[in-house]
Amino acid sequence: MNHYETVFILNPVLSDTQIKETVKKFEDFLVSKGAKMVSKEDWGLKKLAYPIQNKKSGFYHLFEFTVDGEAITPLELEFRRDERIMRYLTVSLDKHAISWAERRREKLNIKALA
Repeated sequence: MNHYETVFILNPVLSDTQIKETVKKFEDFLVSKGAKMVSKEDWGLKKLAYPIQNKKSGFYHLFEFTVDGEAITPLELEFRRDERIMRYLTVSLDKHAISWAERRREKLNIKALA
């Protein structure tokens, strides 16, 4: 099992319901491919560094998961087929990136409790 992190940007004109449906769709897709979700984060509406499809902002979401390598290609194909996804990036995490992600999650949990 390899450790991966995927960040994807959703179109800013989507409603809250459509955003939740899209995130759920990709989460269910990963789970159906045998992935174990480690973390999910909603980063909210952010301004883009440059316009994408004439949009200046987008809804950012992050998935951290473990899965066999064969699930990444079908996931990225689904991202390309879905018109609600403006951009995506999937990276494989090494041991240093995994420990950094754990520390970042701990900091977020501490801030959420305060």
